[in-house]
Amino acid sequence: MRMFILFILFGLTSNSIFGQNDQKNRVIILTDIEADPDDTQSLVRLLLYSNQIDIEGIIATTSCWMTSSIHPESIEKVINAYGEVQPNLLKHESGFPEAKALATLIKRGLPTYGMEGVGEGMDSEGSEWIIKSLEKEDNRPLWISTWGGVNTLAQALYKIDKTKSKEESARLISKLRVYTISDQDDSGIWIRNTFPDLFYIVSPGDDYGSATWTGINSYVKGIDNASISNSWIAQNIQQNHGPLGEVYPDVAWGVEGDTPAFLSLIQNGLNMAEHPEWGGWGGRYELSKPDFSNTKKGNSIVPIAPETRSIWTNSSDNYTPYIPNEFGRSVKKDSISFNNDKVTLWRWRDDFQNDFAARMDWGLMSFKEANHPPVPVLSHPDHLTVKSGSNFTLDAFETTDPDGDSFSFLWFNYPEAGSYKKLIPVNGAENVHVVYYTAPEVTKEETAHFILKVTDRGEPQLSRYKRVIVTITPK
Repeated sequence: MRMFILFILFGLTSNSIFGQNDQKNRVIILTDIEADPDDTQSLVRLLLYSNQIDIEGIIATTSCWMTSSIHPESIEKVINAYGEVQPNLLKHESGFPEAKALATLIKRGLPTYGMEGVGEGMDSEGSEWIIKSLEKEDNRPLWISTWGGVNTLAQALYKIDKTKSKEESARLISKLRVYTISDQDDSGIWIRNTFPDLFYIVSPGDDYGSATWTGINSYVKGIDNASISNSWIAQNIQQNHGPLGEVYPDVAWGVEGDTPAFLSLIQNGLNMAEHPEWGGWGGRYELSKPDFSNTKKGNSIVPIAPETRSIWTNSSDNYTPYIPNEFGRSVKKDSISFNNDKVTLWRWRDDFQNDFAARMDWGLMSFKEANHPPVPVLSHPDHLTVKSGSNFTLDAFETTDPDGDSFSFLWFNYPEAGSYKKLIPVNGAENVHVVYYTAPEVTKEETAHFILKVTDRGEPQLSRYKRVIVTITPK
């Protein structure tokens, strides 16, 4: 009855075509583990989400930093550590696979650099496994999360192109979704040029300083960077956190530089992997053809070349953080704003770091001792249609927390995620369960994204989200 009255008052219509997709994402990892400690760090985190992501393969590969060796034994070491805590993880959430099952997914790419390992006779256990996974009777896309070189995927694509019909090749390739941590061998640009329809997320070239993914470990002046500090890592991940903490290595170059390649596959109410332009824990990306004149050469052996087609790549957010307010309304906007591509990722950094820390606790603690994320519940569909200039309301009255913790609400418009690019301000307070907005005047149909962030007061504080997409129609 309560929502019926609200709908009558504000004249909302709705449908669910843009509803949050609750199915797990499939992923195969390509990792140059041992080229940098950050692959091991990222693997520790990935396994703690192995109940939310369907891991279908972890393939040891080369890269520009390790051109002639692969290290599947290092993958096995982390999986063995995971196996020691897996029974305790199941006390907190269901679905964590057994370590033995994960160990069967360890595969080998060729110990060969880049395009030297692509062509006739260059098949590997890893490239064959990618093809086998693609051929499964599974309608879900297959993500290739690439932490090093991508030549194992290149070989799979080469063989598909040479051995399958044109129609079958197109069908299989249409199921692929690729996210690479920049270009770490020379096969990335070959893939993009040779398979122009392939869904590909990358900050092209080897200039890491210009890449969105570095927002995970960039020190940002003007914000609290504690959650990526070595002391935070030691306290929350490494020390007194069991076998997985023991195998989590110190930072050598940058903490978890590979993690953005799978962050957006985690189900948290915000992420929608199929829509990189909507933004999420892994950053926000736009489909465009990068300007080659702005591409800088890094310090690796990877050549750079102009892109010949559009790819999912760097895109900027204009972001003003909310900060605690001691008196009166509990939050206020900061006096400093940011606008660049890395913002699209680091704006969520404290949230996903706290989430990681909580899952590390799950490996050792009982359910009662540990913290678990709140459960946001909308009082209406997550897609609404309103008339230009009309008032509408968003509500999450039924939100709960599994631990009985109290929690805070924060609603905000995310202009860059929708077609209407101007900020739509809240009418009143943004930190209550029900908020009121006025649809802007538009001359054509527009979409606007509104994010609900619910944060509990457990330790560590955990956040979950709901995304509401509002279609605004002209009068």
